[in-house]
Amino acid sequence: MAKGLLVTYALWAVGGPAGLHHLYLGRDSHALLWMLTLGGGGLGWLWEFWKLPSFVAQANRAQGQRQSPGGGTPPLSPIRFAAQMVVGIYFGLVALISLSSMANFYTVALPLAVGLGVLLVATVGNQTSDFKNTLGAAFLTSPIFYGRPIAILPISLAASITAQKHRSYKASVKSETLSVRLYRLGLAYLTFTGPLAYSTLCNTAATLSYVSVLLLPYRIWRLLVGDPGFNSSYFQEWEKLYEFVQSFQDEKRQLAYQVWGLSEGATNEEIHRSYRELVKVWHPDHNLHQTEEAQRHFLEIQAAYEALSQPRK
Repeated sequence: MAKGLLVTYALWAVGGPAGLHHLYLGRDSHALLWMLTLGGGGLGWLWEFWKLPSFVAQANRAQGQRQSPGGGTPPLSPIRFAAQMVVGIYFGLVALISLSSMANFYTVALPLAVGLGVLLVATVGNQTSDFKNTLGAAFLTSPIFYGRPIAILPISLAASITAQKHRSYKASVKSETLSVRLYRLGLAYLTFTGPLAYSTLCNTAATLSYVSVLLLPYRIWRLLVGDPGFNSSYFQEWEKLYEFVQSFQDEKRQLAYQVWGLSEGATNEEIHRSYRELVKVWHPDHNLHQTEEAQRHFLEIQAAYEALSQPRK
């Protein structure tokens, strides 16, 4: 069925930042990109107002032909290249916030996140790029800047250049049902937001510290333009929030030490030894005569161990 321009504009107005109009037009990659960035920070959503007629025409043309746009290579687009760079950096920053505690973060998680962000932009519309070469460039660049968050920039640059070099038109594919497309988009969305939500809930203090760094350019800009409503009280409020969360984390650690009967200066070896001993004593399988009490103590031990090990990550 042909796509309507009025329906597209209505969906753009109602759920544009969530990518509803792209989902209607069959542009699933673009829809996912808008879902994860809220319409490109709102700017991309507004800029699309003039592009919607061409999007509708492209969708109707693809429905009628069901074949590739043709041979050759798509024209080089500076806008797409810049978007690949920005989204790659954005994905890398999200990975830095939510996955930096992983053992192989700088060699596995970071280049994978940046490369997927670049590929997401590369597959918008009727274009695509080579999956293996783009990720390969990201993984080969990451060891050069191992252990430094600034690695996000060169990794995104290398992956973006590779994606542009191997750009091509999408091959014809059989149309899928809406339920299958929504299922795939839902999995992708949960994969992106799940680790971030976990980090926010379980390591709030670290997440706030990262977010404060991300807001630094905005704060500098507001100070330079001389905004009268932007003064030291803003920083004081942010510091109060951070101190409150940090005090909550400190209280959790103090309670954990009390559960185990350890002093606050206990070493890692003492913590691990006490954890193993208490687990043996209060494991529910070893206390069948007092299952409820054993389960309560066992959960307290697990929570205490998580509270003490989290700062060391």
